[in-house]
Amino acid sequence: MDQFPRGAAAIVGAATFGVGEAPGYTPNDMAALAGLAALKQANIGLGEVDGLFVCTSNDALSGLGVAEYLGIRPAFTDNNRTGGSAFMSHVVMAALALDAGYCDVALVVHGSNQRTGAGGLVSMRQASPYETPYRPLNPLSSYALAASRHMHEFGTTREHLAAVAVSARAWANLNPEAFARGPLTIDDVLAARMVSTPLTVRDCCLITDGAAAVVLVRADRAKDHAARPVYVLGGAAETWHSDIASMPDLTATAASASGRRAYAMAGLGPADIDVVQLYDA
Repeated sequence: MDQFPRGAAAIVGAATFGVGEAPGYTPNDMAALAGLAALKQANIGLGEVDGLFVCTSNDALSGLGVAEYLGIRPAFTDNNRTGGSAFMSHVVMAALALDAGYCDVALVVHGSNQRTGAGGLVSMRQASPYETPYRPLNPLSSYALAASRHMHEFGTTREHLAAVAVSARAWANLNPEAFARGPLTIDDVLAARMVSTPLTVRDCCLITDGAAAVVLVRADRAKDHAARPVYVLGGAAETWHSDIASMPDLTATAASASGRRAYAMAGLGPADIDVVQLYDA
């Protein structure tokens, strides 16, 4: 079984900034403001941060850029970029670094002005020789292919897919920070403009600005910084492919493996979980 320092590190501060739209702010501005707010919540000074885990929307070397922007000199930076899963891996690496004594205060931050600063996004991927000739609207077309295959194999319907968007909106209506709120029905989703069959614009991920940060310390000092620390019990990543064309099974993703490993590390199972937060992809 994967060796992981179960409960050895804890999240003691968390904050967001500019969720939805943040006109006039750069990704570094946003990441810094979220980070400072999280540190304030934990009552930890900026100068104490010696581990920085970050990626922003416009800087392939944001580990350097954000450290410079904040005026800190961390002993370690991690700029791992794996899309929406990057920050899960950042928390895992922060927990490992803290347990090893490699750093004492880990700051995990992200900032993106993807909505108001459109056109300034970094791209680290080379064009796929297998997909590019077909001019896919990626990432949407990739998910559309997976959805189509799922419908073929399992009888999934467009109504089933639309229910995901409707459920997400119902939760968003409970969150004052949510960008899109208000009523949304199955019929609304089905009647919306088709973007890449079988997905309509209402099935698609929203393009928004936003920044977030969490602060981690070792468990032995967690109670000094938070009344209810969030102990990191397990975390896992799994890498299978980059292009949709390289998936051996369009209906199965690497999460099917990483999820099992994370549960095993934590000593928990699905029945033990009462809060689930899923990335939209």
